[in-house]
Amino acid sequence: MIHGLHHNAYRCRDSEETRMFYEGFLGLPLVHAFEIVQTKTGRETRVLHSFYQMQDGSCLAFFEVPSSPFDFKDQHDFDLHIALLVDRQTLLKMFELGKAQGRETRGIADHGFIESIYFRDPNGYVIELTAPTQQAGAILSKGKQDARGVLSNWQATKPAAVSE
Repeated sequence: MIHGLHHNAYRCRDSEETRMFYEGFLGLPLVHAFEIVQTKTGRETRVLHSFYQMQDGSCLAFFEVPSSPFDFKDQHDFDLHIALLVDRQTLLKMFELGKAQGRETRGIADHGFIESIYFRDPNGYVIELTAPTQQAGAILSKGKQDARGVLSNWQATKPAAVSE
């Protein structure tokens, strides 16, 4: 049985820039970092792996690998985003803080069951802070009942994939 998220791991351009965003701006403490000097297959490498902990104990983790090319690009919300749960007071505070610091700050978007704001981290990843609305429980309960039917309908009616 899966108990929950331990960590998600992503590449980063620069570990200190990443720390300043996740620890300095979002307030997630840096709880572990270690250098990897040899891969499990015995190849020499030089990688830093760092972990930023959330209140529930799970972490967002990053790999800085200067010697290995990686296509960093500003991600579109539909392609990749990291959504983090906050209360509404924190959502409003972070919205104002992002604006005050001149960060790209989008929102507040009302999705019915959650309200969200969006930032972009130094690596191009979209970070969504999300606070449940008062209707969240009812909407998610109905959503759970309808999810398989919605998915089946999507599979039967979705447009053909566009090849690049």
